[in-house]
Amino acid sequence: MNAENRKSSAAFLRLETTEDHAAIYAVNQAAFGHADESELVDQLRRDGDVLLSLVAEVDGKIIGHILFSRMWVEDVAAVALAPMAVLPEDQNRGIGSELVREGLRLLRERGERIVIVLGHEHYYPRFGFSTEMARNLGSPFPKEAYMAMELSAGALEGVRGKVRYPAAFGI
Repeated sequence: MNAENRKSSAAFLRLETTEDHAAIYAVNQAAFGHADESELVDQLRRDGDVLLSLVAEVDGKIIGHILFSRMWVEDVAAVALAPMAVLPEDQNRGIGSELVREGLRLLRERGERIVIVLGHEHYYPRFGFSTEMARNLGSPFPKEAYMAMELSAGALEGVRGKVRYPAAFGI
C-alpha cells in the first residue's frame, strides 16, 4: 500500500512486541537517515532500560515508533523520550503526535512524574514540554532544544542537578 492510500487510514497504536523489533529498527533508520537511533533502541532493550515502547501500525505495517527509558536527575527518577520516529512517507499526518500523547498518557497512568526530551523547540512544547522546566537540569545539550514536562503538578519543584541517561546514550 502506498503512502497516499495510508493517508485515509487511522494508525493503531500498541505496545511493541519482540516480533516488531526488525520493523522498529527499519522505521528509525528510515526516519533518521542512519542507524544510530535504531542501535540505541536495541541497546536500551538489551540493557533493560526501556519503560515503554509503542508502535503505530496501519494495515499491519509499522509506520511509527516511540520509546521511553528510565533516566535520573541526581536521585530523582525521570523518563527520557527518545527516539520518536515515523516513516518519511507517513510524516506530517499526526502519527508522531499520537505516539507522544499516548505515551505520556500511559506514563502518567503508571505513576511517572517527569519526562525529558531533546528535540525540536517548535514541536515538543505542544505537548507541555518547556525549556523553562528544564532550566535547573544540568545537561550537555543546547538549552533551546532541552525540555522537560511534569506529568504531575509540582514534580519538578526543587529538582535540580545533573541528568543521568542510561549507558546506551553514551553521555
